[in-house]
Amino acid sequence: MRLLFIGFGTVGQGLAELLIEKKEQLAADHGFNWTVVGICDPLKGSLYDPQGLDLKAALTAAAAGESLSNWSSACDWDAEKMIAEADADVMLEATYTDIKTGQPATGYVRAAIERGMSVTTTNKGPLALHARELVELADSKGVHFLYEGTVMSGTPLLNLVRETLTGCEVREMKGILNGTTNYILSEMEGGLSYADALDQAQKLGYAEAVPDADVLGWDALAKVTILANVVFGGALSPSDSPCEGITEITADDIEKAKANDQRYKLIGRVWRDGDAVRASVGPQLVEMSHPLAGVMGATNAMTVTTDALGDVTVVGPGAGRVETGYSMLVDLLHIGRMR
Repeated sequence: MRLLFIGFGTVGQGLAELLIEKKEQLAADHGFNWTVVGICDPLKGSLYDPQGLDLKAALTAAAAGESLSNWSSACDWDAEKMIAEADADVMLEATYTDIKTGQPATGYVRAAIERGMSVTTTNKGPLALHARELVELADSKGVHFLYEGTVMSGTPLLNLVRETLTGCEVREMKGILNGTTNYILSEMEGGLSYADALDQAQKLGYAEAVPDADVLGWDALAKVTILANVVFGGALSPSDSPCEGITEITADDIEKAKANDQRYKLIGRVWRDGDAVRASVGPQLVEMSHPLAGVMGATNAMTVTTDALGDVTVVGPGAGRVETGYSMLVDLLHIGRMR
């Protein structure tokens, strides 16, 4: 399988590490053999060689902050040119997320599919805003478009629903989809104020310097929109659903909840309301007896309510370099099996 990296930052490098580490195992256990023919990153530069690049060397250079522009296989192609010219089977799209426009990632995904490439992405923008269009385009072109890493990183939520729960009717999905806010709420329960807990999350790298996407609920909103559209068959935009973050929760609120044997969690929810699909994000009081109540720190969790099995809860990492890269590896193996 000839692979093309569009974006070679944290997630792309995480996937590269796994491909190198597991190369022999992937070939022996799954019959999966790969060659990276192109890498394109706006900061690190572009490489292309149809005979294959030295991924280990590229990873070492990128991790050290070195430019790739001096390599013999370097080129001046931007992402659009790389997608148009590269001879690849699968594009690995791991560029930055713009939840308002979905660009430039949506354009990259669309262009690759039009060229006959399968695509795996960890980018929430294209899925939250254009899921149905892109899925239908991939189907019409006879290629695969997969996106496991857009919700709960490498924790197998979308694959769980698509593969293991395929015979069930999914009636509701409710869970913790943002590790930063879950970490902050956990620390507040331990006695910190909101401001101190946020400051600690920023120092640990869980929260950005401008943490609005997390603490105001926008990140979780993008994820429930994806679930509403790809699992429930809805046609929602992020602006269609109510969204509230955790900034108004106080230490007193946390203490009152503890006294009532409850715990605050920022909950993303998707459910069927008759023929309509609904979604929401907001802080909720969760009974201590519920599986979600015990999920602390930067961990994610989702309870899937089905007709045949009742509630099924999956818990795991919702972010991380290798964890998110792993989601793309799973997608690659699925594409390999389908091919």
